[in-house]
Amino acid sequence: MKRLFSILAITVMVASGTANATTIANTSTAVTTITTMTQDEAPAEELGFHQELKKRFIEGGAGFMGIVLLCLILGLAIAIERIIFLNLSTTNTKKLTQSVEDALSSGGVEAAKEVCRNTKGPIASIYYQGLDRTDEGIEAAEKAVVAYGGVQMGQLEKNVSWISLFIALAPMLGFMGTVIGMIQAFDKIEAAGDMQPSLVAGGIKVALLTTVFGLVVAIILQIFYNYIIAKIDSIVNDMEDASITLMDLLIRHKK
Repeated sequence: MKRLFSILAITVMVASGTANATTIANTSTAVTTITTMTQDEAPAEELGFHQELKKRFIEGGAGFMGIVLLCLILGLAIAIERIIFLNLSTTNTKKLTQSVEDALSSGGVEAAKEVCRNTKGPIASIYYQGLDRTDEGIEAAEKAVVAYGGVQMGQLEKNVSWISLFIALAPMLGFMGTVIGMIQAFDKIEAAGDMQPSLVAGGIKVALLTTVFGLVVAIILQIFYNYIIAKIDSIVNDMEDASITLMDLLIRHKK
């Protein structure tokens, strides 16, 4: 009888262990399945702006995309150099004119020239050239101011034409890359002998990327170009006003 109870107890324990193991296995399988489904259903991580830009640049091809990028780099380098130069060339015209007038009244032409030597910018240089020709007469001073004003204007506009060149060149290179890409796409159609969208869609997309990048480069450089032109116009207007004011000061000083 005891042996029978022992056998029954062992049988019950084995059955319980098997059921528990089956339950655990089923639970693990269910968890794994749910995890896999969750991972599969999770949306793909979106690329960041820089990664997307890099991806599109590589897809566009290193040939024309590299040339367009070179236009952007050179154009930005010249634009930044011009902006720094123009900002350094900006002078407080009213303050300079007042200082020159006070120097003429107190110390004469030499004192006024010293004020101009200690002031940066094209307006101070024009003042100095006009004061330096005062001994030769008002007409000589006026001619010196006009001539040196033209020289200073040329310095302000230096290398600006290169920016306009890159503005025109970037989209043209983009269009050229697009045309060449379209030609290659039609070559694939001709070789395959069949008009399959999948055969040419990739080539056309790559071709259009060069146009997009060319237009983006042109837009960026155009913004800098317009700012530089506006800054030059402002400085030139100040130079013209300052020249007229200097002539009035010299005439009053002669009297």
